[in-house]
Amino acid sequence: SRASSAVLARDNYPLYIRSSPTENELKFHYMVHTSLDVVDEKISAMGKALVDQRELYLGLLYPTEDHKIKYGYVTNSKVKFVMVVDSSNTALRDNEIRSMFRKLHSSYTDVMCNPFYNPGDRIQSRRAFDSMVTSMMVQVC
Repeated sequence: SRASSAVLARDNYPLYIRSSPTENELKFHYMVHTSLDVVDEKISAMGKALVDQRELYLGLLYPTEDHKIKYGYVTNSKVKFVMVVDSSNTALRDNEIRSMFRKLHSSYTDVMCNPFYNPGDRIQSRRAFDSMVTSMMVQVC
């Protein structure tokens, strides 16, 4: 099974990308960037509801032949999380994915709180963040 996760800055450049297996990384970069228009459309469509309900989970973005760019999430500061999984994995439920995104958001917040991290810089291999993303991808696969 294949899974990938990305954290994208407010201006849509990658802060963190993790792909398993790693040979899919370039293809995953492409899929993430093609999904950004859908993410922006969903954010615009939700508009005030997004702020009022603090609903950060965007749900299904769009499917492709061999993957589902099924999952999107946006923080209050407009940082975006995208998860791509194998289309063969249909056992995942929305509440499980929401929970994974909340954990990812929490780990991202921990990175942001590090006094040595400059906001907007690429998230280098931070042990806690990497291990959380890896365990999340194992759950998805």
